[in-house]
Amino acid sequence: MFVISGFHRYRVPLFLFIFSLIAVFFLKFLSSNSHNFMTATWEHSQQIFVSEKTNNLTVTNNVEKTVLENGLTVLTKEVHNAPVVTVQVWYNIGSAKESPGINGIAHQLEHMMFKGTKNRPVQFGQLFSALGSDSNAFTSYEQTAYYNTAERDKLKALLELEADRMQNLLIDPQQLASEKRVVISELRGYENSPKYRLKSAVMQSVFPEHGYGLPTGGTQADVEKLTVEQVREYYQKFYNPDHAILVIVGDFQTAPTLETVKDIFGNLPKSQQPSQLPKYLTSQVPTSPIVLREPGAGKLLQMIYPLPDVNHPDVPILGVMDYILTGGKNSYLNQVLVKSGLASDVSAHVASLRAIGWYDLSVSAAPNQDLQKISITINNAITKLVKTGVTVEEVERAKNQIIASVILNRRDITSQGQQFANDLLIANDYRYTERYLENVRKVKAEDVIAVIKKYLQPQAAAVGFFEPGENTKDENNQSSSSSAASEENLTAGVTVTASEVMKYLPSTVDGSNNLDDLNNSNNQKIIPQRLTLVNGLRVLLLPDKSSPTVTLGGYIKAGKEFDQAEKAGLASLVAANLMNGTKSKDTLAIANILEARGASLDFTAQREGVRIQGKSLREDLPILLETMTDVVRNSTFPAQELEISRQQALNMLNVDLNDPYEVANRKFIQSLYPQNHPLHIFPTPKSIQQIKRKEVITFKQKHYRPDTMVLVLVGDFDVEKVRSLIENQFGDWRVNGKPPMVKYPPIVMTDQGMRVNSVLPGKSQAVTYMGYIGIKRQDPRFYQALVLNQILGGDTLSSRLGAEVRDRLGLTYGIYSNFQGGKNIGTFLIEMQTNPEDTNQAIATTRKLLKQLHQHGVTAQEVETAKNTLMSNYNISLSKPEQLTTRMLMNEVYGLNELELRTFGEKIQQVSINEVNEAARQLLDPDKFVVVTAGPAIMAQHR
Repeated sequence: MFVISGFHRYRVPLFLFIFSLIAVFFLKFLSSNSHNFMTATWEHSQQIFVSEKTNNLTVTNNVEKTVLENGLTVLTKEVHNAPVVTVQVWYNIGSAKESPGINGIAHQLEHMMFKGTKNRPVQFGQLFSALGSDSNAFTSYEQTAYYNTAERDKLKALLELEADRMQNLLIDPQQLASEKRVVISELRGYENSPKYRLKSAVMQSVFPEHGYGLPTGGTQADVEKLTVEQVREYYQKFYNPDHAILVIVGDFQTAPTLETVKDIFGNLPKSQQPSQLPKYLTSQVPTSPIVLREPGAGKLLQMIYPLPDVNHPDVPILGVMDYILTGGKNSYLNQVLVKSGLASDVSAHVASLRAIGWYDLSVSAAPNQDLQKISITINNAITKLVKTGVTVEEVERAKNQIIASVILNRRDITSQGQQFANDLLIANDYRYTERYLENVRKVKAEDVIAVIKKYLQPQAAAVGFFEPGENTKDENNQSSSSSAASEENLTAGVTVTASEVMKYLPSTVDGSNNLDDLNNSNNQKIIPQRLTLVNGLRVLLLPDKSSPTVTLGGYIKAGKEFDQAEKAGLASLVAANLMNGTKSKDTLAIANILEARGASLDFTAQREGVRIQGKSLREDLPILLETMTDVVRNSTFPAQELEISRQQALNMLNVDLNDPYEVANRKFIQSLYPQNHPLHIFPTPKSIQQIKRKEVITFKQKHYRPDTMVLVLVGDFDVEKVRSLIENQFGDWRVNGKPPMVKYPPIVMTDQGMRVNSVLPGKSQAVTYMGYIGIKRQDPRFYQALVLNQILGGDTLSSRLGAEVRDRLGLTYGIYSNFQGGKNIGTFLIEMQTNPEDTNQAIATTRKLLKQLHQHGVTAQEVETAKNTLMSNYNISLSKPEQLTTRMLMNEVYGLNELELRTFGEKIQQVSINEVNEAARQLLDPDKFVVVTAGPAIMAQHR
């Protein structure tokens, strides 16, 4: 449950990529062992229809729109690729209709929708988890949406739950008070970000009299004042079938399903108030920049240019303009700002809503650069571009990027359903995205210049500057034990809770063998073909005809574990510079090859290796492979590009050292692992500055080798052709000797129970990490640990930690636990964000829950529910190309049997309650835990 208000990661208009941001949010919290996002699969019948050219696609060919007598709009699409469905309900209400005094009421109600109904007075997150559903919700300017993806036999149950909370929601004072604390924790977490604070201030100046100018999630002052009567009135006014869109996509039969929908939703009364049409809206532009001088790291520039509404004919042209200006290394403003050294990053997107839109341009300044100078440079560059014009090549590259992005981000049923609903709700046409792409294809160079002249005049932009104030020195307060807090009356009886969930769970239809169906389906289809070259390079190939795309995953044993303290950051600097020049191409040529096709290729140094991630349309796979081969084998690390990358690394480190999550993670890991351990080493400004170019070249030559490299390809390709490509490109790569290895020393914890508080000035929300040494991925207890973790903190609503610390006490917006099992190391951690005044109580409550679990174990019902959830999520996740690719890759890296993909569910199913309880005794001893908090000062509460 969260809000969407800022869109700085994607350049295609807001209505297109709102959901990719949802995915980004969740990936932060998903365990490496239980990915939850659910998607389409690899059957021969395709869910994305294509003509001879991949970019002429449609996903709305068999969408049916039905409107019930009570006004409920139903969108259905059959996709018979896997036995899964997505059920979504979108309400025609968001923060845009709010005003000061009740700002945040839509978001608060979204949270309350999980608190139970008159018919089912239990946490709905627990009901969804028991169904094995990936379920959540979000609030944005125009809508509040709830989405669930699960096996097909859960369809009716999901419909019943959504219909129940559409009409019968419980909103009582105690529940509201608890959830208001959760929402305030969420809002204060956003306030930790200078970028969020700057964007909020600029938007308020542009839309002072409209909800677009208010924070989407609300303000703490307004949320604190919300009453039960206000929230109930809001619910009764807007949560009605004629204000809602129901979307069903997946493996079902339309006719009987529509009859079920009518039976379940048909008797719900319609609203007495018709939906209001958007009013004509004007924006205001301040004559001088808004300046925030507050604690933080790094100067920021924010520019907002008002634009027309979503259905204006200029919107597709503006999308092309956006990619020309900021879409990649070859983009115009990247050359003007980043290449010149004025900025470390520039990003933008077009937001197009019902009443109006805006162009959101954000710049992270390079150190010691003046924001006013950057603002003037942008204005001068845009003025110059109008005079010189854009080329046909630039326009075509931007168009290809947009089209490929839409294809690559609509490969699963959840995303497709979200596209249909959002397009219908915002643009009044569920086919809007396809119309948008048709118009993108028609854009010409002169059209782009015309919209720049029309909308990007210097006087048209609202401008904001974030100037960091002086930060006080980091303070670390350490003690040997955690602070005491008042005793909590923990939720009575876990067994009662589990039985209550089962009591209120809707029945499923013919679901007894559904997991077997999924396992059998996966066992038949997930059989990758293996190729091992003479030089040791390992390749796994899995054809997937469900969409005209290819996903690439890779791994090279050249990670941060090889860093030395005095040159920490070297592995990351090497990975970041691979694509900055080769023997035959410079950095712009490499970028242009990919950008012109809408393909992507990234190298990221992680602790135990370098991860390679790429994706492209199917016809561009040879280019993607050729580019990857060239940069891995022939990178030259040009001095100028290396220095730009070094400055970006320093700027990012500066930002990270002001981010409570990053600081807490660093302090936590360094508290667990001694100085002679590879995990203890983190980069510092000094270590990054000391890295020389010759050391970068030497590291690359030493550690980038075929015999430590794994490649995985999943997608629409011919296996024999790909085999031939890989053998031709990598077959003659030879290296001498054995690959370098790192010795991981034994770990002896001497400061058990350590408590660290890292104070970061200007932060309003604390982030806490607590945990201990865990187990490796190859440990035979790993499957028991997964079940144990699912019960403890695998889900922030249905787990023990979530039910108590978040749902009952309202002490945190989110609390999660995770066994992070690597090849050489393992760590167990619990992560939460809290208001500083609640931190000690949240930590104390978590400790009590851990002791309870450590001493008394779990219940049989908890084990069965956790196993079903894990198996369901696992099986469904295998139908998402990115997740399937990652699992295949990491199983190979960890040295697991190639049958692991097919037998994972069986191993989970075989876990017994005795094994889980033994794992709890062995792996969860809270007296040994290290506790690290970063953010505001946390005052000890000694008793």
